[in-house]
Amino acid sequence: MTTPTRRHAVAVQHVAFEDTGVLAALLAARGWQLSTLQAGIDPLDEAEHADLLIVLGGPISANDTDTYPHLPALQTLLQRRLQAQRPTLGICLGAQLIARALGAAVVPMGAREIGFAPLSLTDAGLASPLRALVGIPVLHWHGETFSLPAGAQRLAATPACAQQAFAIGAHLLALQCHPEVDATRIESWLIGHADELHDAGIDPRQLRDQAARYAAPLAAAARDLFGAWLDALPVPAVTEAVPA
Repeated sequence: MTTPTRRHAVAVQHVAFEDTGVLAALLAARGWQLSTLQAGIDPLDEAEHADLLIVLGGPISANDTDTYPHLPALQTLLQRRLQAQRPTLGICLGAQLIARALGAAVVPMGAREIGFAPLSLTDAGLASPLRALVGIPVLHWHGETFSLPAGAQRLAATPACAQQAFAIGAHLLALQCHPEVDATRIESWLIGHADELHDAGIDPRQLRDQAARYAAPLAAAARDLFGAWLDALPVPAVTEAVPA
Protein backbone atom coordinates (compact mmCIF):
# COMPACT_ATOMS: atom_id res chain seq x y z
CA MET A 1 0.00 0.00 0.00
CA THR A 2 1.29 3.46 -0.83
CA THR A 3 0.29 6.98 0.10
CA PRO A 4 1.36 10.30 -1.46
CA THR A 5 4.51 11.73 0.11
CA ARG A 6 3.82 14.75 2.31
CA ARG A 7 4.65 17.75 0.16
CA HIS A 8 7.41 20.09 1.27
CA ALA A 9 7.35 23.87 0.86
CA VAL A 10 10.40 26.04 1.46
CA ALA A 11 10.14 29.79 2.07
CA VAL A 12 13.13 32.08 1.60
CA GLN A 13 12.72 34.98 4.04
CA HIS A 14 14.65 38.26 3.88
CA VAL A 15 13.35 40.02 7.01
CA ALA A 16 11.52 38.47 9.95
CA PHE A 17 8.27 40.41 9.66
CA GLU A 18 7.81 39.73 5.92
CA ASP A 19 6.86 36.11 6.49
CA THR A 20 4.45 33.64 4.92
CA GLY A 21 1.52 35.24 6.78
CA VAL A 22 -1.78 33.51 6.06
CA LEU A 23 0.03 30.97 3.86
CA ALA A 24 1.52 29.13 6.85
CA ALA A 25 -1.81 27.92 8.26
CA LEU A 26 -3.17 27.26 4.78
CA LEU A 27 -0.25 25.01 3.88
CA ALA A 28 -0.54 23.15 7.19
CA ALA A 29 -4.25 22.59 6.65
CA ARG A 30 -3.50 21.02 3.28
CA GLY A 31 -0.88 18.71 4.73
CA TRP A 32 2.21 20.54 3.55
CA GLN A 33 5.42 20.70 5.55
CA LEU A 34 6.83 24.24 5.61
CA SER A 35 10.39 25.19 6.41
CA THR A 36 11.92 28.67 6.27
CA LEU A 37 15.41 29.62 5.13
CA GLN A 38 16.94 32.95 6.14
CA ALA A 39 18.27 34.67 3.01
CA GLY A 40 22.00 35.25 3.05
CA ILE A 41 22.49 32.94 6.03
CA ASP A 42 21.04 29.50 5.35
CA PRO A 43 22.22 27.35 2.41
CA LEU A 44 19.68 27.14 -0.39
CA ASP A 45 20.17 23.41 -1.09
CA GLU A 46 16.85 22.51 0.55
CA ALA A 47 15.00 24.82 -1.85
CA GLU A 48 16.36 23.22 -5.01
CA HIS A 49 13.95 20.28 -5.16
CA ALA A 50 11.21 21.43 -2.78
CA ASP A 51 7.69 20.73 -3.98
CA LEU A 52 7.04 24.46 -3.62
CA LEU A 53 9.46 27.37 -3.30
CA ILE A 54 8.17 30.65 -1.87
CA VAL A 55 10.47 33.68 -2.17
CA LEU A 56 9.28 36.46 0.10
CA GLY A 57 9.76 40.23 0.13
CA GLY A 58 12.45 42.45 1.60
CA PRO A 59 13.84 45.99 1.57
CA ILE A 60 16.71 45.34 -0.86
CA SER A 61 16.67 45.57 -4.65
CA ALA A 62 16.67 42.55 -6.94
CA ASN A 63 19.44 44.41 -8.80
CA ASP A 64 21.76 44.53 -5.76
CA THR A 65 23.63 41.41 -6.85
CA ASP A 66 27.06 42.92 -6.18
CA THR A 67 26.10 44.03 -2.69
CA TYR A 68 24.19 40.94 -1.53
CA PRO A 69 25.93 37.74 -2.67
CA HIS A 70 22.95 35.48 -1.95
CA LEU A 71 20.97 37.14 -4.75
CA PRO A 72 22.88 35.65 -7.73
CA ALA A 73 22.65 32.19 -6.14
CA LEU A 74 18.94 32.62 -5.51
CA GLN A 75 18.37 33.87 -9.05
CA THR A 76 20.25 30.87 -10.49
CA LEU A 77 18.16 28.54 -8.34
CA LEU A 78 15.00 30.20 -9.62
CA GLN A 79 16.15 29.79 -13.21
CA ARG A 80 16.67 26.05 -12.69
CA ARG A 81 13.31 25.61 -10.98
CA LEU A 82 11.44 27.55 -13.63
CA GLN A 83 13.12 25.64 -16.45
CA ALA A 84 11.99 22.43 -14.74
CA GLN A 85 8.50 23.91 -14.14
CA ARG A 86 8.73 23.32 -10.40
CA PRO A 87 6.02 25.16 -8.43
CA THR A 88 7.29 28.58 -7.42
CA LEU A 89 5.64 31.58 -5.76
CA GLY A 90 7.29 35.00 -5.58
CA ILE A 91 6.02 37.91 -3.50
CA CYS A 92 7.30 41.50 -3.90
CA LEU A 93 11.11 41.11 -4.02
CA GLY A 94 10.49 37.44 -4.78
CA ALA A 95 8.40 38.38 -7.83
CA GLN A 96 11.11 40.78 -8.99
CA LEU A 97 13.76 38.07 -8.65
CA ILE A 98 11.60 35.71 -10.69
CA ALA A 99 11.19 38.39 -13.37
CA ARG A 100 14.99 38.80 -13.52
CA ALA A 101 15.47 35.04 -13.65
CA LEU A 102 13.18 35.02 -16.70
CA GLY A 103 15.21 37.76 -18.42
CA ALA A 104 12.97 40.74 -17.59
CA ALA A 105 14.16 44.05 -16.18
CA VAL A 106 13.57 45.37 -12.66
CA VAL A 107 13.58 49.18 -12.53
CA PRO A 108 12.75 52.00 -10.09
CA MET A 109 9.19 53.31 -10.30
CA GLY A 110 10.18 56.86 -9.40
CA ALA A 111 7.87 56.78 -6.37
CA ARG A 112 6.93 54.31 -3.68
CA GLU A 113 3.59 52.53 -3.69
CA ILE A 114 2.77 51.92 -0.02
CA GLY A 115 -0.66 51.28 1.45
CA PHE A 116 -3.82 49.29 0.89
CA ALA A 117 -5.54 49.51 -2.50
CA PRO A 118 -7.48 47.11 -4.75
CA LEU A 119 -6.07 45.56 -7.89
CA SER A 120 -7.39 45.94 -11.41
CA LEU A 121 -7.45 42.43 -12.87
CA THR A 122 -6.92 41.60 -16.51
CA ASP A 123 -9.14 39.03 -18.23
CA ALA A 124 -6.47 36.44 -17.45
CA GLY A 125 -6.45 37.61 -13.85
CA LEU A 126 -10.22 37.24 -13.57
CA ALA A 127 -9.87 33.67 -14.83
CA SER A 128 -7.11 32.94 -12.31
CA PRO A 129 -7.10 32.44 -8.52
CA LEU A 130 -6.59 36.22 -8.22
CA ARG A 131 -10.31 36.62 -8.86
CA ALA A 132 -10.66 36.17 -5.09
CA LEU A 133 -9.14 39.65 -4.68
CA VAL A 134 -11.75 41.54 -6.72
CA GLY A 135 -12.69 44.65 -4.74
CA ILE A 136 -10.36 43.77 -1.87
CA PRO A 137 -7.73 46.34 -0.81
CA VAL A 138 -4.34 44.59 -0.83
CA LEU A 139 -1.14 45.79 0.84
CA HIS A 140 1.40 47.38 -1.51
CA TRP A 141 4.93 48.18 -0.35
CA HIS A 142 7.52 48.71 -3.09
CA GLY A 143 9.48 51.27 -5.05
CA GLU A 144 10.56 49.12 -8.00
CA THR A 145 8.70 47.25 -10.68
CA PHE A 146 9.45 44.67 -13.37
CA SER A 147 8.70 44.30 -17.04
CA LEU A 148 6.52 41.37 -18.06
CA PRO A 149 8.69 38.31 -18.83
CA ALA A 150 8.35 36.63 -22.20
CA GLY A 151 5.64 33.99 -22.16
CA ALA A 152 4.04 35.26 -18.94
CA GLN A 153 0.39 36.18 -18.49
CA ARG A 154 -0.18 39.61 -16.97
CA LEU A 155 -2.81 39.28 -14.26
CA ALA A 156 -3.18 42.59 -12.42
CA ALA A 157 -2.26 46.26 -12.19
CA THR A 158 -2.81 49.38 -10.10
CA PRO A 159 -2.76 53.01 -11.31
CA ALA A 160 0.77 53.36 -9.92
CA CYS A 161 2.13 50.02 -11.14
CA ALA A 162 1.19 48.29 -14.37
CA GLN A 163 2.81 45.00 -13.38
CA GLN A 164 1.26 43.68 -10.19
CA ALA A 165 1.10 39.96 -10.96
CA PHE A 166 1.94 37.41 -13.62
CA ALA A 167 1.76 33.68 -14.08
CA ILE A 168 3.25 31.02 -16.31
CA GLY A 169 1.21 27.85 -16.50
CA ALA A 170 -0.03 26.44 -13.21
CA HIS A 171 3.43 26.25 -11.63
CA LEU A 172 4.47 29.91 -11.37
CA LEU A 173 2.78 32.85 -9.67
CA ALA A 174 4.55 36.18 -9.10
CA LEU A 175 2.89 38.91 -7.02
CA GLN A 176 4.24 42.43 -6.59
CA CYS A 177 1.68 43.11 -3.86
CA HIS A 178 1.27 41.40 -0.49
CA PRO A 179 -1.97 39.42 -0.24
CA GLU A 180 -0.17 37.01 2.10
CA VAL A 181 0.22 39.58 4.87
CA ASP A 182 -1.50 39.06 8.20
CA ALA A 183 -2.60 42.67 8.55
CA THR A 184 -3.39 42.20 12.24
CA ARG A 185 0.40 42.23 12.65
CA ILE A 186 1.03 45.39 10.61
CA GLU A 187 2.80 46.99 13.56
CA SER A 188 5.95 44.99 12.82
CA TRP A 189 5.97 46.44 9.29
CA LEU A 190 5.47 49.98 10.57
CA ILE A 191 8.38 49.59 12.98
CA GLY A 192 10.66 47.69 10.59
CA HIS A 193 10.11 50.15 7.75
CA ALA A 194 10.00 53.32 9.90
CA ASP A 195 12.80 55.03 7.94
CA GLU A 196 11.18 54.27 4.59
CA LEU A 197 7.82 55.60 5.77
CA HIS A 198 9.47 58.77 7.03
CA ASP A 199 11.34 59.27 3.74
CA ALA A 200 8.12 58.73 1.77
CA GLY A 201 6.16 61.15 3.96
CA ILE A 202 3.66 58.46 4.97
CA ASP A 203 2.04 58.60 8.39
CA PRO A 204 2.10 55.12 9.95
CA ARG A 205 -1.17 55.89 11.70
CA GLN A 206 -2.88 55.93 8.30
CA LEU A 207 -1.55 52.46 7.47
CA ARG A 208 -2.51 51.20 10.92
CA ASP A 209 -6.08 52.37 10.39
CA GLN A 210 -6.21 50.77 6.93
CA ALA A 211 -4.88 47.49 8.28
CA ALA A 212 -7.53 47.40 11.01
CA ARG A 213 -10.23 48.00 8.40
CA TYR A 214 -9.06 45.52 5.78
CA ALA A 215 -7.34 42.73 7.74
CA ALA A 216 -10.31 40.35 7.88
CA PRO A 217 -11.54 40.63 4.27
CA LEU A 218 -7.98 40.47 2.94
CA ALA A 219 -7.19 37.35 4.97
CA ALA A 220 -10.34 35.62 3.74
CA ALA A 221 -9.64 36.55 0.11
CA ALA A 222 -5.99 35.49 0.42
CA ARG A 223 -6.99 32.08 1.73
CA ASP A 224 -9.25 31.65 -1.30
CA LEU A 225 -6.55 32.87 -3.69
CA PHE A 226 -3.71 30.73 -2.39
CA GLY A 227 -5.98 27.78 -1.70
CA ALA A 228 -7.13 27.69 -5.31
CA TRP A 229 -3.57 28.06 -6.59
CA LEU A 230 -2.21 25.34 -4.30
CA ASP A 231 -5.04 22.99 -5.21
CA ALA A 232 -4.20 23.39 -8.90
CA LEU A 233 -0.55 22.38 -8.47
CA PRO A 234 0.36 18.95 -9.84
CA VAL A 235 0.62 16.23 -7.20
CA PRO A 236 4.09 14.63 -7.11
CA ALA A 237 4.18 11.15 -8.56
CA VAL A 238 6.61 9.83 -5.93
CA THR A 239 4.99 7.71 -3.24
CA GLU A 240 6.23 6.06 -0.10
CA ALA A 241 5.28 2.68 1.25
CA VAL A 242 3.22 2.39 4.42
CA PRO A 243 2.25 -0.74 6.36
CA ALA A 244 -0.79 -2.51 4.94
